[in-house]
Amino acid sequence: MDKNIFKLVFKVTHAGGSGSCFYLKDYDLFVTNYHVVEGYRTVAVHDTDKNPTLAKVVAVSPSEDIALLVAEEGNFADLPALQLSDSGGVNVGAKIYVAGYPFGMPFTLTEGSVSAPKQLMDGKYYVQTDAAVNPGNSGGPMFNENGEVVAITVCKFNDADNMGFGVQIDALKKILDHIDEIDRTCYNVQCSSCEEFITDEDEYCSSCGEKLPEGVFDERQISPLGEFVEEAIAQMGINPILTRAGEDVWRFHRGSSEIRIFVYDDDYLFMSSPIVLLPKKNVEPVLRYMLEEDFSPYKLGVDGKQVYMAYRIHLSDISDETAKEIQDNMVKLSEKADYLDNYMIDTFGCEFSEYSKSDAE
Repeated sequence: MDKNIFKLVFKVTHAGGSGSCFYLKDYDLFVTNYHVVEGYRTVAVHDTDKNPTLAKVVAVSPSEDIALLVAEEGNFADLPALQLSDSGGVNVGAKIYVAGYPFGMPFTLTEGSVSAPKQLMDGKYYVQTDAAVNPGNSGGPMFNENGEVVAITVCKFNDADNMGFGVQIDALKKILDHIDEIDRTCYNVQCSSCEEFITDEDEYCSSCGEKLPEGVFDERQISPLGEFVEEAIAQMGINPILTRAGEDVWRFHRGSSEIRIFVYDDDYLFMSSPIVLLPKKNVEPVLRYMLEEDFSPYKLGVDGKQVYMAYRIHLSDISDETAKEIQDNMVKLSEKADYLDNYMIDTFGCEFSEYSKSDAE
């Protein structure tokens, strides 16, 4: 299997969590599960170098659990073309590879074998495998030994221990056969009965009258706290959608530094950055600097070799009177972190954190 295949597998993130997807160059589309992006019209797709790109959800098939995304920016012309396997391209015992971002972690490829090419679950046939499949893998590809996609990974069966499942590739091919009929400028819902794509929000299919899934046109809204945080992120010159990593969780890079914002214990809003690693030798000067320098309102701390900068706000302290000051402090922390990592590397011989983007401009 081509070792560069990982370049075609992306992470999907939004305010509800994360999943996986893969890019089809021949169609200029990203493919994922419907349940991965359910309730969202615009998401972010991240490559293995943690570069995010905005993507619009342009077509969903709830009955097949498939969604198609179109990138709003970015150039994917240099990526290789991914091949879809022929019908019935998997047999019992054949090797299979599951690619994706389990639990939102970095790219992972697990190996297993096909347990059943047509396993009936909830009235649908799936490819069953003993390869490790975890939350976050959903929407990613299952490959055969030739690097062809044989299924779309799905992780939604809670009572299926030590088993992984994938939507059969024929279901995707059937949708792609009608891709030219889909208006890529809007959100399309496929009717499970007549298979027409519906763009007008309604309870019933305008073609055959079949009842559409309840809430299929609904969009989820972020919380008031989310709006507050995203106002600060926008002031940093970053599109907040690109930073969403779950409910009231944001993660992004400002220059070379990774910035994390999250709610802790339902009481505190935390903003932190793992800026650098302590030097291997002569640690005392950097520790003295951290103790003697006034970083207020921020704190510097060490966990093992990792140096963190952090800012903590009790949620009850956020009010109309304090909002601007808190948001200003959040913006300044991102600037300070981006400055401090380079300063501590140049001055004390610290090293970039594994979370840093050392090639950032």
